[in-house]
Amino acid sequence: MNDGHHRLLGGSPAGSPASESASESAGSSAREAARASASCGPRHMRRKSRRKSVILISATAVAAAVALAVATAVTYVGATAVAVNNNVHRSDVLKDLKTQAAAVPKLSQDTNILVMGLDTRVDEKGKPLPPEMYDALHAGDENIGGYNSNVLMLIHIPADGSKAAGISIPRDDYVQVDGIPGSGPFKAKIKEAYGYGFAAEKTSLINAGQPDDDATYQAARDAGRKAEIATVTKFLGSVHIDHFIEVTMAAFYQTAQAIAPITVCINRATQDTFSGADFKAGMQQIDAKQAMAFVRQRRDTSDPTYLFSDLDRERRQQAFIASVSHQLKDAGTFTDIGKMQGVLDAVSKNIVVDSELNLIQLAQQASSLTGGNIAFSTLPITGFGWSPDGASINTVDIAQVQATVKELLTPVPPAPPTPTTTATTTAAASPAPAGEQAAPAAGAAAPAPAAPSAPASNVYADSTGALQGGAIPCVK
Repeated sequence: MNDGHHRLLGGSPAGSPASESASESAGSSAREAARASASCGPRHMRRKSRRKSVILISATAVAAAVALAVATAVTYVGATAVAVNNNVHRSDVLKDLKTQAAAVPKLSQDTNILVMGLDTRVDEKGKPLPPEMYDALHAGDENIGGYNSNVLMLIHIPADGSKAAGISIPRDDYVQVDGIPGSGPFKAKIKEAYGYGFAAEKTSLINAGQPDDDATYQAARDAGRKAEIATVTKFLGSVHIDHFIEVTMAAFYQTAQAIAPITVCINRATQDTFSGADFKAGMQQIDAKQAMAFVRQRRDTSDPTYLFSDLDRERRQQAFIASVSHQLKDAGTFTDIGKMQGVLDAVSKNIVVDSELNLIQLAQQASSLTGGNIAFSTLPITGFGWSPDGASINTVDIAQVQATVKELLTPVPPAPPTPTTTATTTAAASPAPAGEQAAPAAGAAAPAPAAPSAPASNVYADSTGALQGGAIPCVK
């Protein structure tokens, strides 16, 4: 998006004009394919103008929450779990990527799941959603949106049962795009890799004489997934991706309907006419429509001095996942088996997973996360800038990003406490009288005051630091 509303830092464009120009020209074939794809196919498949995207911000902002919510719901609906596991749309892209020479080997028993939330306003077959759903989404119709992965989150589940990690990847990080056959290296926002891969494959197939039908559309979607996964894998530092879950706006809305009312907490009252957000300060219960606004808001139209950024919106997404996971501990929402059967059947038509992901096994893993055994972090950026073609971007330090990922995926265990020894003296051996403290020996430093045992804070003023699961966090 060319929208400058999210900028809180000054920031200069990433890289020099000369270096960026070379990078951009090398990827001209993929960009040309994207432009060619915009002029062919049904209207809902065309890439939309940035202007419309600014007006109606993409809203698939809780893909990970959907993954956890749907998976956990499966554990409570008995035989329906088998039907959902069999009916969900599946893709072989990870199998294909594993056969490539540049495939990243699996080096541990830990599980890494890449969650992708698309900004498309169509279903997984490229068809428009029901009109009543567009009304509820407050995000336009099938003519708005595209194939950007506006939500990217890596869910890391350690095999030893230790704390899981949810790592948000800022969607506007300016990175090298990979995984598009026949395309030279070029840079773009990380969210755009999916759209470039989709467009290149669709154009190539149509130019080769293939009909513009569902088979071509699905092949293009798989190409988009490959490009996004390959780009994220390289950006994170050759992280092995075991599974992926792709979620549309429809899947999120249907899941939010199933678990509503949802309790969230806001630091201060805020309104936003773009997303439809209108929240009071403090704890509150919201419905599915309000949940969409909660995870989409990135500005306050009632107070221009109350500044938001995309990173704040990602913190909202993390808070939503934590809140939903906390709520699912009680599982009361899922005791209505008849209702859940219908909802899960609908949701299964609006998510895509890799061919080897077993949703029942994922449900068993996800249920352990609802107790708070997960922490959410956002990868660092160095600032905000502009690409050579005028798009607003996040500038990043690749080494810093990859070091952060390594630390989150393989945390160093805390060192054991070092025992201290003190000289035995008559004074030390004699306890001080009650109510007194023994004076330190001559020349010795005064003892440091004991740290207060304050309870852990669950209020997050911004996007920095880790957001802990297990409770309902208050966020901006």
